[in-house]
Amino acid sequence: MTPNEYCQDKAARSGSSFYYAFLFLPPDRRAAITALYAFCREVDDVVDECSDASIARVKLAWWRTQVNALFDGHAEHPVLQALAPCVKPFGITRDRLIAIIDGMEMDLDQNRYLDWPALRKYCWHVAGVVGELSAGIFGFEDPRTLDYAGKLGMAFQMTNIVRDVGDDARRGRIYLPIDDLKQHGVRAADILNGVYSPAFEALMAFEAERARTLYREAMTALPDQDRRAQRPGLLMAAIYFTLLEEIERERWQVLHQRISLTPVRKLWLAWSNWVGGGSGIVRRISRSAKTT
Repeated sequence: MTPNEYCQDKAARSGSSFYYAFLFLPPDRRAAITALYAFCREVDDVVDECSDASIARVKLAWWRTQVNALFDGHAEHPVLQALAPCVKPFGITRDRLIAIIDGMEMDLDQNRYLDWPALRKYCWHVAGVVGELSAGIFGFEDPRTLDYAGKLGMAFQMTNIVRDVGDDARRGRIYLPIDDLKQHGVRAADILNGVYSPAFEALMAFEAERARTLYREAMTALPDQDRRAQRPGLLMAAIYFTLLEEIERERWQVLHQRISLTPVRKLWLAWSNWVGGGSGIVRRISRSAKTT
């Protein structure tokens, strides 16, 4: 198996919405974004699959040495070997890859966040940075596109946090800020025990609006001249924003189940927004400002 085949297999097996956006890219950009996604999956799996935090730290430290090896010209892991030819053409930097690893390590350091600024920092490390790297792979001319991409990445992460409240609680993590829980009168024990209530619904609506705000800020920041190049990110926005709407329609029933879109629906959203140049999701997100 070649390094690129390894990354392709990693992306395909994940079932992630990102995979559907990759399908429409030219081969060189598709290989680059797939390798970046595979890197993110590898370091995320370290935290999710290691029950011993000390072992996870050792593994993340090893990944840091591998990132350094990538930029020193002797990458060993197949994911980094696949990334190697993409570094210069697409502006992949050492600092951003290390920042992603730092974000994964935050999950080993804490399982609660006091307030939105603290959670926002986490979201930037694990998703905002990925958005910025992805923007470089997709291509852009206006540097303001990096602001769009970072905010969009954080919007995706907040959507994941809303979707995964129950799953995360079963792993001993509650990402929803402590201040938000107090404001809405929801106890951590209620989430850990899967207790639904009007207060919980109000809390989830609040967090979903925070995600929508990030989506709107991202769309506002995207320069018109880069919209076509950034279509893959807009495809992902269509899928994630639709997922957020689906969770709302299900009245935030996320404590006992993981709400998701079917592969066929994801593919349709990706294809229809690709054909439309991403304008459809931009309009949908902009209209959401008038109804929330």
